Amino acid sequence: MMWLVLAKSHTGFGSLSLAELEVLCNHLYEGTDLEQRMQAEKVVLELIDSPGCLSQCQLLLEQGTTSYAQLLAATCLSKLVSRASPLPVEQRIDIRNYILNYLASQPKLAPFVIQALVQVIAKITKLGWFEVLKDQLIFRDIIADVKTFLQGTVDHSVIGVMILSELTQEMNLVDYSRPSAKHRKIATSFRDTSLKDILMLACSLLKELLAKPLTLQDQRQQSLAMQLLKLVLNCLNFDFIGNSADESADDLCTVQIPTNWRTIFLEPETLDLFFDLYHSLPPMLSQLALSCLVQFASTRRSLFSNPERAKYLGNLIKGVRHILENPQGLSDPGNYHEFCRCLARLKTNYQLGELVMVKDYPQIIQLIANFTITSLQHWEFAPNSVHYLLTLWQRMVASVPFVKTAEPHLLDTYAPEITKAYIASRLECVSVVIRDGLEDPLNDTATVFQQLEQLCTVSRCEYEKTCTFLVQLFDQNAQNYQKLLHSSSRNPLEITVQEGCLAWLVYFVGAFVGGRLTYTSTEEHDAMDGELSCRVFQLISLMDGQLPQSSNEKVQLAVLWFLDQFRKTYVGDQLQHNSKVYARMSEVLGITDDNHVLETFMTKVVTNLKYWGRCEPVISRTLQFLNDLSPTYSLLKKLVKIEAVKFMLQNHTSKHFPFLDISDNSSLSDLRYRTVFYTTLTRLLMVELGEDEDEFENFMLPLTVSFESVAQLFNSSFVQEEAKRMLIGLARDLRGIAFALNTKTSYTMLFDWIYPTYISVLQRAIELWYREPACTTPILKLMAEFMQNRSQRLNFDVSSPNGILLFREASKMICTYGNQILSLGTLSKDQVYPLKLKGISICYSALKSALCGNYVSFGVFKLYGDNHFDSVLQAFVKMLLSVSHSDLLQYRKLSQSYYPLLECLTQDHMSFITSLEPRILIYILTSISEGLTAVDTIVSSSCCASLDYIVTYLFKHLAKEGKKTRRGREISQDGQRLLHFMQQNPEVLQQMMSILMNTIIFEDCRNQWSVSRPLLGLILLNEKYFSELRATLITSQPDSKREVLDQCFRNLMEGVEQNLLIKNRDRFTQNMSIFRRDMAEALRNEGASDPVTLDMMS
Repeated sequence: MMWLVLAKSHTGFGSLSLAELEVLCNHLYEGTDLEQRMQAEKVVLELIDSPGCLSQCQLLLEQGTTSYAQLLAATCLSKLVSRASPLPVEQRIDIRNYILNYLASQPKLAPFVIQALVQVIAKITKLGWFEVLKDQLIFRDIIADVKTFLQGTVDHSVIGVMILSELTQEMNLVDYSRPSAKHRKIATSFRDTSLKDILMLACSLLKELLAKPLTLQDQRQQSLAMQLLKLVLNCLNFDFIGNSADESADDLCTVQIPTNWRTIFLEPETLDLFFDLYHSLPPMLSQLALSCLVQFASTRRSLFSNPERAKYLGNLIKGVRHILENPQGLSDPGNYHEFCRCLARLKTNYQLGELVMVKDYPQIIQLIANFTITSLQHWEFAPNSVHYLLTLWQRMVASVPFVKTAEPHLLDTYAPEITKAYIASRLECVSVVIRDGLEDPLNDTATVFQQLEQLCTVSRCEYEKTCTFLVQLFDQNAQNYQKLLHSSSRNPLEITVQEGCLAWLVYFVGAFVGGRLTYTSTEEHDAMDGELSCRVFQLISLMDGQLPQSSNEKVQLAVLWFLDQFRKTYVGDQLQHNSKVYARMSEVLGITDDNHVLETFMTKVVTNLKYWGRCEPVISRTLQFLNDLSPTYSLLKKLVKIEAVKFMLQNHTSKHFPFLDISDNSSLSDLRYRTVFYTTLTRLLMVELGEDEDEFENFMLPLTVSFESVAQLFNSSFVQEEAKRMLIGLARDLRGIAFALNTKTSYTMLFDWIYPTYISVLQRAIELWYREPACTTPILKLMAEFMQNRSQRLNFDVSSPNGILLFREASKMICTYGNQILSLGTLSKDQVYPLKLKGISICYSALKSALCGNYVSFGVFKLYGDNHFDSVLQAFVKMLLSVSHSDLLQYRKLSQSYYPLLECLTQDHMSFITSLEPRILIYILTSISEGLTAVDTIVSSSCCASLDYIVTYLFKHLAKEGKKTRRGREISQDGQRLLHFMQQNPEVLQQMMSILMNTIIFEDCRNQWSVSRPLLGLILLNEKYFSELRATLITSQPDSKREVLDQCFRNLMEGVEQNLLIKNRDRFTQNMSIFRRDMAEALRNEGASDPVTLDMMS
């Protein structure tokens, strides 16, 4: 089997000798010199593009002396067959057959070489799945080819199974560079024609393997078993219905097994096979058997009738019980993890009412409970698996109210034991972690919060038992802690251990109190919550009394978690004021209602801000808690009456709150917390501020002093670092204040305070430190916030010039920043976003807010000869041209600021768009064209809107030209320029029409309405090209379909007139919705022609 006839040209890279190619392999796969490796990668890319690529690959495969030579050949072939423009069919057939023969003749190649070659076969098969040669679907005989491998040696069988496994995986893999509709069509056809046969073949081979005496020392037999299990797993992991389930949502997964697979799943032998494989195989393989069982346990409920489901569940539970009674294999972490996943899936896909009806349910639930308790006690063993066990118990307990059967569920017996075991295990781990210097589970707060959320549901089952246990532990640990604090020989290690235990206990109390929202609660439960909460509030007083001499960060973080849970559950309008939670708290602490609780909260907040200023986690969590306290006006009214709040409003300086200090001791990233702090403070100030300017001036006094200091520094030979830090802090403070000012009166006070003196200081900072994003980003974000006309706050009085003055300042800042940042020249890929693109995206966001804010009449600037508006638009263009199209779409924040800005410009400022040079207009239209297919709907919808405004403008101009009226003569000069440009570049709009039609017909169009709006205008402007597209699509289909497709296109334009009035647009949008559905139906049927021709419009 020779390719040389297929690659006759030996010019360029075709003339590389074998020795040269092997040196290339050495640099690529074994070299340590980064520059050499990059050079080698470049040569490989050139090799793939060269005419002699195939002959070079054949040379490497047949005469290469190392496995890396063969790997390079396989890699080149993989890239070659995956190109957007495919090789001829005959050539791909020859490549596939050559590789099959090559693998058959050399079954002992290195595993990574076999894997790479198998990938090439899989890619060729998938991409050619619908291709026909001599009336045959020539790439679908792969299973027949594989069967010849299965009749050979064990090594041949392994290769055959690898081919099927890789093919199944490749069919399931979404290639986002190709149309998703084509992928689904291929995957669906593969599912319907081949996947069931592949699964049955794999199961029969596993049965044969199990029937023989397994020689576990035989590596080839082990390899075959592994590949077979991977094949079954790939079959069961297949995306059967095209929902591309998010793998991170593991516990929510249901496997949508096709109905015609029912017979496989109804046979008890199928499940028995995998349970037997688990018990027979070594750990590395048995965990794969368990992974398959996880998928079997996740089979969709609707596959079975009720009796069948009960029988299937019974078989599953029988196998699970056998594993629990013989737990030796679970000592392997892989097996243990998969078994925990399997247990969780039982409750994901089956109801508690079905589980309790299973034979020997009492014994099984006891076994599962004992297994869970043992797992929790061994907290250091596979900690990531605990999540699945807690998921099982959480879901079972949550289902208790809905169980209709009379059979006892026994959860009231076991759930409290699970809760106690979890609590005890976490307390026991504290001393071990501290003594042995292990990683503290409390450091992984995401996992802690997730597990506490699960535990809070479990704890509410027999809540009295749980609370009694927790109260005993809390009292015991708190007493021990007090003794240690008052001991003459204070042992720091023992105190740390005790504080670690208290941190866990506070987390538990917070979780249980928060559980009230997720479970049916009673007054008795509320009273118990009060009993638990008393202890935490007492602990807060005890520990805050020790400050600043002794403190513990973990306890403080736990306390903040508890306070937040208590706030959500027992503070606010939804609470009944006679709640029993306050009865016990009133006796012990004198806290009678949520007003008193808010006082306690604010005292704690002020204490933390005073004493924990240099502890970033505590400060950030405290400020977040403070922010969460102030979302509603009713709570704000209560808060402003508290003395601690009054103190904060009058003393927000670094003297009282060290985290506001801008000294060199603090990192620049810590300064970002100031924004949240000032947002909350300003909300509190606004409650009673009204129109009191003196009160506002007093509040702003610390910032006034800071700004005056910076202004003085600028006017002298100043210390740059000090001035820079002060300005960063001020910009963050002011952004927080501006964000909270949502009324015209309050915003005007801020504007009068900052303009013109202090805003000029910000302008100077941008000029000086444009190279430093740590400084420019907060200032630019502040300006972007100022430009936001939220709640119409910028609608100044008719006699006020403030709107124009504000825009002029924004224009100056954007122009200054844009000109300076472009002077940096070319930046490396890792620097281009932080140093340049991030700032540009903020400038675009600010400009968009100004253009859409409706508080500036932009025509005034031209009328009075003011160039600020023209300058900022020119700055927009300059910055845009310095950004590549790929970067525009690659960086999400940039694309989400640029495209909405472009939408504003095309809506209200088409005279500016039409005045641009052709190269700039081409750039902008190309960016729209590329954005139409963006995954982000914000981007694609903005592109559709921008295109619609441009097309509508052009259509209206042509309509006026046709009427030859005098009135539109001056206006039409802009239109004439745009018309002339489009006549010179007709392919621009034609390409965009192609893209939109392609999206409607072949893609998963999520913003159908947005797409329909510009499409009508494009069709009316390019009727001839639309007819060509229509003809191309129809003629590419079989004769039997052409009439149906032609009717679809006729229906699309039925009743649509030659205008762009709203009524006509709405008619077209309705037609398009029907058109899309009918086209999908027509093209879905099997037997459609080669899908490659369906991409005629892309």
